[in-house]
Amino acid sequence: MAESLDAKNALGRPCHFSGFETKTPFLIGVAGGTASGKTTVCRKIMDKVGQGTVDSTQRRLVCIHQDSFYKELTPAESELASLGRYNFDHPDAFDDDLMVSALNDILHEKVVKVPVYDFINNSRQKDQWTTIYPADVVLVEGLLLFYFPRIREMFHMKLFVDTDPDTRLSRRVLRDVKERGRDLEKILSQYTTFVKPAFEEFCLPTKKYADVIIPRGADNEVAIDLIRKHVEELLRNPRQKSQSGSPEHPWPSHQVPTLSLVHR
Repeated sequence: MAESLDAKNALGRPCHFSGFETKTPFLIGVAGGTASGKTTVCRKIMDKVGQGTVDSTQRRLVCIHQDSFYKELTPAESELASLGRYNFDHPDAFDDDLMVSALNDILHEKVVKVPVYDFINNSRQKDQWTTIYPADVVLVEGLLLFYFPRIREMFHMKLFVDTDPDTRLSRRVLRDVKERGRDLEKILSQYTTFVKPAFEEFCLPTKKYADVIIPRGADNEVAIDLIRKHVEELLRNPRQKSQSGSPEHPWPSHQVPTLSLVHR
């Protein structure tokens, strides 16, 4: 379960985050297929705006991951997962209620604690959390971010990282073998049985919701630099809350900076 507390109660925060200013976070959704480079794109954006090495309590740009919101598995599901027979790419694998709650708290400038997911054991780490402090811009990356209407509608900007299937498969194999200690045969079986069909059925159709498409993913430096400039503008001019105290959502049309669709 995600936990939250009012930003004004977070000790040691600078005045910018103390609840005395009425800034509203700008949420950017970054979707795309498995191993398309979503996390790398987010990391590059953070590094380019100088936020990658800033202390987590001081960052004005933060990133969270949809993977943190995988559901807890039943014993039977855990057994299937250990055999590579559980579909982690299906919408039912995610706790969308928990994610909606967390994003809503983030929009209202609360300090949020999200679960830490263990990909080796296919479970949330017990009593382990990632604390997300109030920030001006929040990057949210994940496979099926735009599939769930309630989540999709919370983003002020939506990016889709578009990388060719062969590249994604090779990256996934290398990642799962090296970082998650998985067997090659199981990886390939899971890919053909679950990952590829789920991408085509649930992820790819959501590309139509993207405001910006990034071909070649993290290799597309032109696109990333364009987004970096947009984020820097957001950091220079944080969004304001309405007079009622609620976040203005989305931006009034006259305030939305122009951002072209990127195809290279």
